[in-house]
Amino acid sequence: MNGAHDLGGVMGFGPIAAEKDEPVFHAEWEKRALALTLAAGALGEWSIDASRHAREARHPVDYLTSSYYELWIKGLERLLAARGLLSAEEIAGGRALAAPKPTRPPLAKHAVAGALAAGTPYDRPATASARFVVGDRVRALNLNPAGHTRLPRYVRGRSGRIERVHGVFVFPDASAHGLSERPQWLYGVRFDARELWGADERAGAAVFVDAWEGYLERAAP
Repeated sequence: MNGAHDLGGVMGFGPIAAEKDEPVFHAEWEKRALALTLAAGALGEWSIDASRHAREARHPVDYLTSSYYELWIKGLERLLAARGLLSAEEIAGGRALAAPKPTRPPLAKHAVAGALAAGTPYDRPATASARFVVGDRVRALNLNPAGHTRLPRYVRGRSGRIERVHGVFVFPDASAHGLSERPQWLYGVRFDARELWGADERAGAAVFVDAWEGYLERAAP
C-alpha cells in the first residue's frame, strides 16, 4: 500500500538528527511494548509480514504523529482483535472480560534469548530457476497495491542492475494477508541515485534494494 510509512526519498520532513548516546529505550513502557509484541508473536497467530502491515496500515496523521513503539502497540492491538484474542472492550478497560482463546503455548521466559538468537527462517527450496542473474538490467514495476508490499515507492518504474541473487524466500505481499507463502526468488538490485532522483544527485551514488522477482521485469541493456 502507498502509506505514510513509505518515506524513502520524500522531501520536506527535515534532516534526520541522530541522538547522541541514544538509549535503547526512552521510557519503561517501551520495554513492555517490545516484550508484549514478541510474546504475542510467539503464539503463532500471524507472520512477521502481517505484524509489519498492521503497524503500517494506518491513517497518515495517526502514523506520522505516533512514536515508534506507539505504532508497535497499535499494530499489536489490531492483530489481537482481528484473531479474536482481544476485544475492543478489553482494550478500553485494560482487563480480560472473557476466557482466553486457545493458542500454542506461550514463550517461556527462559526460552526468549534462544528464540531471538535462532530467529525464524524465511528461505524456501527453489521450485523453478531464477529469472535473472547478476548483471542483468531490470525495471521495478510501477505498482500501487492496496495491500502490503515491500517494494519502495521511489524505485517503482525505475531501472537498476542485479547485484546479487539471494535465493528463494517467502513473498511478504501474500504472507501479510494469510494468502500462503508463495515463495519467490529475491534479488539485490542496485539503483543509480540519478536514475531515482535526477541529475543533481552525486555521480556514483546508489541505493541497493532487495526486490522479489514479482516486482521486476527485464530492462534494455
